[in-house]
Amino acid sequence: MHGNCWALVTRNSAMALKAKVTDTKTILLRLGLCLVIFYTLYFMIGSVCFGAFRLEDFDGLIPFDFRTEPTESSTKYLVNLLSMELTFFCSGVLFAAVVKRCVWDYGLTVTLVHVLLTSTVMREFPLMWQWWLVLCSGLFLMVCNGQLIAHFACQSDPSYPTFHS
Repeated sequence: MHGNCWALVTRNSAMALKAKVTDTKTILLRLGLCLVIFYTLYFMIGSVCFGAFRLEDFDGLIPFDFRTEPTESSTKYLVNLLSMELTFFCSGVLFAAVVKRCVWDYGLTVTLVHVLLTSTVMREFPLMWQWWLVLCSGLFLMVCNGQLIAHFACQSDPSYPTFHS
């Protein structure tokens, strides 16, 4: 009898491990897709903003640029600001379509990866409080927008967690 119980425990542990690995793969796949969406949107929105404001040259470092001085007369700063805010806002909608739940988790993770990539690309940690203010407000927009979309789009899904359960 002892051998049968051990075989059952071993088989259940292997199934649980396999399910956990599959879940990890799914999470990493979704995270990768969210990162691709985020940076694709960032470059697309950034290039549209550069064109709309008729700037001379497109800055390929637009997602990572935190060094542009925040002045009222700086068109480049305004383009960077609009690009970041619009990217975060639109990303929330698309993240909701990809992950269908926990948009806040993916949004926060993508933002942390963005800060790490920004520090790596620019070779310094961003210390401008204006950049952090824009980043945090963008994250807030992404999470609120994405969670609302996910909530209303997935209400009929029985596996979607509700406030009542």
